[in-house]
Amino acid sequence: MANSFGSLYVGASGLQGASHGLNTTANNLTNVNTEGYVREQVVYEDRNYRQIGWASISDQFAGLGVDVGTIVHKRDIFLDKAYRTENGRYSFYSASAEAVDEVQTFLQEQEGVAFKDAIKDFYEAFAEFAKDPSDTVNQNLVLQKASLFLSRSGAIQDGLEDYQTIINSKIIEDVDRINEIGEQILDYNKRIQAIEAAGVEKAMELRDKRDLLIDELSGLAKITYREDAFSVVHIEIEGTEFVDEIHCNAIGKYKDLTTGFITPYWVNLTTDEDLAKDPPEPYQVFDLSRISAETNTDLGEIKSLLLARGDSWTNYLNFLDDDGVQLDADTYNSGIANSIMMNAESELDTLIHQLVTDINDLFSPLTTLEESYDGATAISYTDSNGNPVTADGTVKILDVANASVGTDGELPPRELFVRNGCERYYLATCTVTYEDGTTEERSLYLYNEEDPDDTSKCYTLKSLTINTDLEKQEAYLPHLLYSAQDTVNYELGTQLEALWSATGFNLNPADTTPSTYTEFYTKWIGEIGTIGNIYSSTASSLQTTSEQIEFSRQGVIGVSSDEELTTMIKYQSAYNAASRYINVIDEMIEHLITSL
Repeated sequence: MANSFGSLYVGASGLQGASHGLNTTANNLTNVNTEGYVREQVVYEDRNYRQIGWASISDQFAGLGVDVGTIVHKRDIFLDKAYRTENGRYSFYSASAEAVDEVQTFLQEQEGVAFKDAIKDFYEAFAEFAKDPSDTVNQNLVLQKASLFLSRSGAIQDGLEDYQTIINSKIIEDVDRINEIGEQILDYNKRIQAIEAAGVEKAMELRDKRDLLIDELSGLAKITYREDAFSVVHIEIEGTEFVDEIHCNAIGKYKDLTTGFITPYWVNLTTDEDLAKDPPEPYQVFDLSRISAETNTDLGEIKSLLLARGDSWTNYLNFLDDDGVQLDADTYNSGIANSIMMNAESELDTLIHQLVTDINDLFSPLTTLEESYDGATAISYTDSNGNPVTADGTVKILDVANASVGTDGELPPRELFVRNGCERYYLATCTVTYEDGTTEERSLYLYNEEDPDDTSKCYTLKSLTINTDLEKQEAYLPHLLYSAQDTVNYELGTQLEALWSATGFNLNPADTTPSTYTEFYTKWIGEIGTIGNIYSSTASSLQTTSEQIEFSRQGVIGVSSDEELTTMIKYQSAYNAASRYINVIDEMIEHLITSL
């Protein structure tokens, strides 16, 4: 009797075990298409053994069947880590490649006319002007093509800046999503901890959802994570605690009042005093100064977007240091060169600045005081603001001897492109001092130097317009020798045409191969295309790697309907066998009872 009832326990354990297997398999099949669901598997263990006899050689034991030890997630922590790392790296290079593609889009076509055509048309206008500078048709053509060139350049600049704003909006969305994910993970931590605290149940569904959020988070930023003994996942972003047992340390968005660009910063590590400084110094989340595959810092979409967007709108001045000297290649490569949008804007504006100043210097030539007046060593005058100024002989003035004028014959010659913030020259009564100590009063056209602190006084794209006097009367475009105003200055036309084929334009501080203005577009688009190919090929390679890891990971965590159906048949057969086993034992017990 005792052995018979013990056999009943064995059969019952078989029924229970098979029932758990059926339920688990049915749950897997139900969630075969559920995103983030991880396949569950029943792990069995022996029940207690009971001693049924004693012998001189060995004791005899009989088992009581099987028990469900646990139901486990089929995860591979190494594949999880590898996938999340590659996912973060792929997101970084994919976002960079997209930004480069956007720049190329702006360059290839603007409102139906390619930018390179605007450059070509501008050159051809000067080629016609060189044939006969006095022809009003040629003069008008120069003005038209100059206006078109300026408007096309402005459209590209506006497009680049607009895309910076779009990138900024994407950064805001990503930061908000990170904060949202952090709060959700914190909530799951608490719920999982509450369910699993007794050591009886596993919060499988909640764990799946938490792991899915960690996967998503890995694509947004560089993360590290660990699960402690209390089922709480701790997450760090860029080496700083983001989620712990009781807190989610939110990422704030500091907004620049000029550009509207936001900078992600740690709210809990930034004080009011930090934000009140000039400039503000929030504790930034992302360090953009050190990004490389070697240091494993090229991870996360947000970092890539911040890098591509940059921290401001730029112009040619961003290629210069505080003293107005061009940056060296190392400083350039470690700084602005890393920002796709800022670098493209600065390269475009560098073209505009150099081309515009070269053209203006031919139409309205400059010289220095000491070159124009032999022996002149110093000059003093009162500027337009009424301030006394003393300068040496290198001060720039109008080169009257080589000047050309329009049909009105007036000085100073009109420049083609004008700055919004100032005129080209300032007429002043000056005291000129010579080497021998003598002085002389002269009325001079002093050149208004560009002021880096006031971009309206610089030849930069946003501060330039076509000279309105020339638009009203194209014949005022300089083309007659000032010294002999009945003589057409054909040399001026030749110089303007030759300007386009002179090899002297450098795209950026790292460019060691000077090119012509007509070669600018090819060189510019080639540089951007090369960068784009690097990012695109890297992103494509990383996508393949990420997909391969995900395929391997799905082989562990994914649900195969064919495999689960096979497993279900196995458990169904086991359940039927256990049922038949119990029926036989039941009949045996009944027979023993009725027979006795």
